[in-house]
Amino acid sequence: MLSLINRIMIKTSQTIYLASKSPRRKKLLKQLNLKFKTIEIIIEEKIRDGEQPVQIVKRLSNEKLEKAIRQINDGIIITADTIVVLNNQVIGKPSNKKDAFKILKKLSGKTHLVYTGFSIFNTRTNKGFFDYEKTEVTFRKLNHDEIKDYIASGRPLDKAGAYGIQDDFGAVFVEKINGCFYNVVGLPLTKVYKYLLRIL
Repeated sequence: MLSLINRIMIKTSQTIYLASKSPRRKKLLKQLNLKFKTIEIIIEEKIRDGEQPVQIVKRLSNEKLEKAIRQINDGIIITADTIVVLNNQVIGKPSNKKDAFKILKKLSGKTHLVYTGFSIFNTRTNKGFFDYEKTEVTFRKLNHDEIKDYIASGRPLDKAGAYGIQDDFGAVFVEKINGCFYNVVGLPLTKVYKYLLRIL
């Protein structure tokens, strides 16, 4: 098994940079056995009037990339941005516990969409790929007490849609998904892997 893992691992002389502070995205890239560094990129994540979800995540991911390029002279940069959409309304990270409760009540018993836009760019060759993924997520009906208990843990406060589907109690809120599971976590892993192979 170890020899197989080593054989499929992406190898490059360039440093790979994950321009994200998300521990979930970091964990996903580790699943690919990638050697990479993380840098924190902060942008103003405002939604423009009339923007569609795909436009939002691709633009924000590209804005993060533009900022990361200013810091990195030689490397492969990965950026991403994830949003949750319910009835054409974008739901970001909750501003506080009260907001998290309202968000989870909205999602309860309904199907929402998770969009992730991502960028992969090689500063040495100026070659880049820009794409997105969309996944449907259906919540079962949630009761007040389990929502409150989940919020009390503090875990929903740093997540779009106020829940996590991985390593988190939020997983039991999800009745079913249609599409890429890893996209809901924060990075469509298969697409990222394929683009990394192409960019190298």
